[in-house]
Amino acid sequence: MRVAGKGLIDRNTSLSFRFDGSTYRGFAGDTLASALLANDVRMVGRSFKYHRPRGILTAGSEEPNALVTVGKGGATDPNVRATVQEVYEGLEARPQNAWPSLGFDLLSVNDLAAPFLGAGFYYKTFMWPRAFWEKVYEPAIRRAAGLGALGPVKDGDHYEKAYAFCDLLVIGAGPAGLMAALVAAKSGAQVILADEDSLMGGRLNAETLEVDGKPGSLWAAETIKALSAMENVRLMTRTTVTGAYDGGTFGALERVGHHVADMPKGGVKETFWRIVAKRSVLAAGAIERHIAFQNNDRPGIMGAGAVRAYLNRWGVAPGKAVTVFANNDDAHRTALDMVDAGVHVAAVIDSRTDAKALGDYRVVAGAMVSGSSGRKRLEAVSVQTGAGVENIMTDCLAVSGGWNPTVHMTCHMNGRPTWNADIASFVPTPGSIPGMEVAGACNGAFSTAACLSEGAAAAKVSLKAMGMTIADVALPSAEDTPYAVSPLWAVPGKGRAWLDFQNDVSVKDVKQAAVENFTSVEHMKRYTTQGMATDQGKNSNVTALALLADATGRGIPETGTTTFRPPFSPVALAALGAGAQGAGFAPERKMTSHRASVGMGAPMIAVGLWYRPSYFPTDGETTWRQSCDREVGYVREAVGICDVSTLGKIDIQGPDAAKLLDFVYTNMFSTLKENRVRYGLMLREDGFVMDDGTTARLGPNHYVMTTTTAAAGQVMRHLEFVTQALHPEWDVRIMSVTEQWAQFAVAGPKARDLLNGLLDETLDGEAWPFMACGPVSVQGVQGRLFRISFSGEHAYELAVPSRYGDAMFRQLLAQAEAMDGGAYGMEALNVLRIEKGFITHSEIHGRISAQDIGMGRMLSQKKDFIGKTMAHRPGFLAEGREQLVGMKPVGAVKQLTAGAHIYSDGEEPVRAHDQGYVTSVAFSPTFGHYLGLGFVQNGLSRHGEVLNMVDHLRGIQTRVELCDPVFFDPEGGRTRG
Repeated sequence: MRVAGKGLIDRNTSLSFRFDGSTYRGFAGDTLASALLANDVRMVGRSFKYHRPRGILTAGSEEPNALVTVGKGGATDPNVRATVQEVYEGLEARPQNAWPSLGFDLLSVNDLAAPFLGAGFYYKTFMWPRAFWEKVYEPAIRRAAGLGALGPVKDGDHYEKAYAFCDLLVIGAGPAGLMAALVAAKSGAQVILADEDSLMGGRLNAETLEVDGKPGSLWAAETIKALSAMENVRLMTRTTVTGAYDGGTFGALERVGHHVADMPKGGVKETFWRIVAKRSVLAAGAIERHIAFQNNDRPGIMGAGAVRAYLNRWGVAPGKAVTVFANNDDAHRTALDMVDAGVHVAAVIDSRTDAKALGDYRVVAGAMVSGSSGRKRLEAVSVQTGAGVENIMTDCLAVSGGWNPTVHMTCHMNGRPTWNADIASFVPTPGSIPGMEVAGACNGAFSTAACLSEGAAAAKVSLKAMGMTIADVALPSAEDTPYAVSPLWAVPGKGRAWLDFQNDVSVKDVKQAAVENFTSVEHMKRYTTQGMATDQGKNSNVTALALLADATGRGIPETGTTTFRPPFSPVALAALGAGAQGAGFAPERKMTSHRASVGMGAPMIAVGLWYRPSYFPTDGETTWRQSCDREVGYVREAVGICDVSTLGKIDIQGPDAAKLLDFVYTNMFSTLKENRVRYGLMLREDGFVMDDGTTARLGPNHYVMTTTTAAAGQVMRHLEFVTQALHPEWDVRIMSVTEQWAQFAVAGPKARDLLNGLLDETLDGEAWPFMACGPVSVQGVQGRLFRISFSGEHAYELAVPSRYGDAMFRQLLAQAEAMDGGAYGMEALNVLRIEKGFITHSEIHGRISAQDIGMGRMLSQKKDFIGKTMAHRPGFLAEGREQLVGMKPVGAVKQLTAGAHIYSDGEEPVRAHDQGYVTSVAFSPTFGHYLGLGFVQNGLSRHGEVLNMVDHLRGIQTRVELCDPVFFDPEGGRTRG
């Protein structure tokens, strides 16, 4: 019911909404949970396994019971917490996991079968007949258990991803968070203050306590107003920081449109933020824990702090006769606030024998609630006192077993919390997250004064670490009542006492896990499903592990906690993958020349994640072959331009850079001179070829490695593994710089002349021999030049910072066209490299050795390298291995096809007679016929032999002559000239 004069809602703005088919009214500022309680709706859902009636338990994102489905059709959003969902005009919500209705759920019959469905029942029952599990048992169980379901049509909502950077990220906007943000902001730091609530202030909005002589909610509002006026502060409401990651990076989910009645076309529903902060302050508060007793899950049994929050923030009394059951002083505030608001308090049941009333209400000290009655709503509780059992008529039981600091974020990088016996809970272990300070209730400080003090102190530590001057900010006055609690985890007695309300895990289940030797907290979790619901045990984990400790005769610290992993609260996959629908499913990487290439009519083809031009058609050309042949002619006869920026570029620096290169390449790189380039071969640990490429030495301890486009990511991971796991003692740093440089091949007899028309200094053959490299200046822009060739012609690769890539490509192209040349694409590039016998990942496809491609001599005998031992296994050197050869057609059919297989004369073309296969083919305008590369058994010794090529898929058969894979200029005179 509503309580006059209470709450921070806007009573002038009435809103209509629907739940479970009925229409209700709420106010602006209401959550769905507060509005339902105001309308005396107690049962809002059913539990996961037994389909027991469930009511609202909490007032925040930790809510395990009140999960609803919002919207319909493509806008269906399941498993939304009613405690978080804001009411808006026209909101439609419906309960979950109930059939045919919430009030009459046929699957509640599961509750009658509870003796057969205890912890781990699925490991022990439904074992026979064996075939029934997949066909009968599993489908039936899956239909009976579950939560919300996605809509039947495609999600039409829009999601975004965004990035933010700051000096200090403050997580949580309660008293500690507000104070930390205020101190940091006034000291000039760039501050982001993020809070999952729509109204910042935290518990100050849910209490009647004062700060600086004024209501806490008013002090919070004034502080937020002051922060919002500062240009160096960003306030992010409705934003949950979901995880902490390396390098000061945090994930955060902003609920942008969940509270909007009429979403505009293209409006954003959620935004997933990646926030990078130099330092952070965690002020995430604490979560009230429950006390287990018989039938403690009835609708109307709630957290004492939540009951207080609904009264003070939303002006709602969750019951007409409220009873409090607690083991700590804090819960007495609930009774005080209820009495002050004119709500009847039936009694405060305090398990401590020395408990005393703090106001005008009855206290039953040294007593415990041992049971409850009612089915779809609470009607009465049974109280075990020294004199016997007393029944108290009540429709709301406010339970408090103490408060658990919200330590989750501090454990996201494998940290473990520390047990604090004074507050009977875990607190964060200092230093668990680099650069993070913890303050307030999530650090075990429960008074308002302590929260304010710790918030200011955390900000000062962070500012000092960043070398910033700390402003003098006065600390507000506030209550500093000591926190007193006497641990009580469960009330002894018969019947089921519930821990995990969503997954229907009871005290008996945890004890049974211990009996069956699932004594590890992680094993207990998986055996019972404790803490595996959508709230991840925020309300029940500490109680469950305390009971496990008792059942196993260990202390709570020795029992430990389960592993906390991100996200802190559920995140929609659509938000994590924002922008990844349709064409955005995989990243689209485009070169700086992309726009110019598309403007020239080039079809763009996917090469890994990159898009590269296939060919550049001109007027009069009707087939791609005509364009390709012309482009090959540019390179062989004049000059061609090709954007090769997609090749992986890895910058390697440090005193031990040469050691790293010697270790990952098969050949020696420590002897490479400065301003020179060397070709290298890289093996996997199993001895097979991983990649090939070139590495240039730009300085004494500075190298740039070039990889193939396809293996750039793999090689980078490989280098990271070597430097982090195999040789962490090496002083070397690596960084991918693929996107930082736009690189263009200038190939052909006129390549040097073209560059001499662009470079600020003239090139000559003596200063720039084959495989030379060095810095150059291009019209005042500093770049790099490499004299390397993938075409077999006199060629260079010119690299400039990516910002100049588009202009550089257009200027190179204009120069080339003036010299009877032009751009060439992937098709021509493929022809040129096949003519020269150069390999790509078509050849080094994962099961090829260095000997197979004729590079056995590159396996250095003077040093160790990855894959060396495995590369010399007998199988790698055995007779009959398939070896790289060239192929040219000599039969009536002149076409070669990649993927075709090779057979000897007179043998049936079946797998048993397979002699090899074709990996790459191209029509060569230089030679006037097809050329191919492939692998044939003992191919190196079979040059000149004629075999049959058979393509079963395309129905093509011809005769091919095996030859050296280098067809064009085998002496290399054109390359070196």
